Amino acid sequence: MRKRSRKRRWRYAACPSTSDRHPQIGVNRIDRKPFVCATCADGGFFMRVLAKLHIWLGWLIAVPLLIWTVSGLVMVARPIKDVRGEDYRRNTQPRPIPAGWLAAQLIDGEDRPVELRTRMQGNSPVTSAIYADGKVERYFARSGQPVPEIDLAAARTIAAMEIKGGDDIASITAFDADHPPADLRRAIPVWQVVLSDGTRVYIGRESGEIEAIRTGWWRLHDLMWGLHIMDLEGRKNTHHPLLVGFAALALLMAVIGSVLLFRNRRKPAPDAVPTDPA
Repeated sequence: MRKRSRKRRWRYAACPSTSDRHPQIGVNRIDRKPFVCATCADGGFFMRVLAKLHIWLGWLIAVPLLIWTVSGLVMVARPIKDVRGEDYRRNTQPRPIPAGWLAAQLIDGEDRPVELRTRMQGNSPVTSAIYADGKVERYFARSGQPVPEIDLAAARTIAAMEIKGGDDIASITAFDADHPPADLRRAIPVWQVVLSDGTRVYIGRESGEIEAIRTGWWRLHDLMWGLHIMDLEGRKNTHHPLLVGFAALALLMAVIGSVLLFRNRRKPAPDAVPTDPA
């Protein structure tokens, strides 16, 4: 009597868990339906769910990830001192105040400043009195007399003395504290001095100081920063639901992708998962 061969035929059927056609490793002896498949028995069902979730998350946050990557690349493409326009300043080192008498008492009255700063402005030592509400008053340090508010001519002089290329001015515009320029980010009265290359220099009308320098690269950097934090209006809110939500989804996708690195992608060999003989 010829010995029956133990070689089995291989049968593929719909998996009860995923409805995909997986190789069977067992059948129900009553109705001959598969009760488990090789893929799901090896943890494949869980990995398949994670893989589909990973793909859908990728579609959902693809645009934010692209924005974060491109904006981050642009922001680090240039040194921060170039972005801030530090090279435009002529006098980067503070100048010493000349020897002589300084006014011991500059301000009388009950409204007292919270800070006093004395520095060289032009050719004269000037003391700035800073109040709690942000108001700034300037006094000549030698006499204690008030310094007049910076007018158009004084703004031109300051720009020419303290800014490289400050004598080549395209336009000068005055702004009040109630309506400051959008790229200044501070509610103070300033003169906006626009140089011939498009660089904007802001000179405080009360302080007489260079409050900010906005180059073309700074404006691009500022736009990328607004995209990076998803706040194009104020460009300073780094904690809002949209940003936190997309960041959490990105973290979830990264965790799922790390888990999927351990996924077994080998298909079960037919001779390793036989079914019962018919």
